[in-house]
Amino acid sequence: MTAYVILIREKLRDEAAMKKYAEAAGGARGDHKITPLAFYGPCETTEGAAADGVVLLSFPTMAEAKAWYDSPEYKAARAHRFQAADYRVIFVEGVG
Repeated sequence: MTAYVILIREKLRDEAAMKKYAEAAGGARGDHKITPLAFYGPCETTEGAAADGVVLLSFPTMAEAKAWYDSPEYKAARAHRFQAADYRVIFVEGVG
């Protein structure tokens, strides 16, 4: 069943670290079957705290989403993200 990873950037703290994250995260794609559905485009928050940026990724299964997130390549990339900004990351399984 399709799974989605939602990355919500709440606050950018370090643009240089964010640039390093962006470069490393692009290389962390590897052979993972990732389909980007939204990538820091304009967004509107109607309830709750406003988002500074949102990424929505689709994976064939939850196992594949977690395999990407826990891969050595993405672990190295997200170390830069932890320095760069405050994020919420949500994994959700699709319906049907």
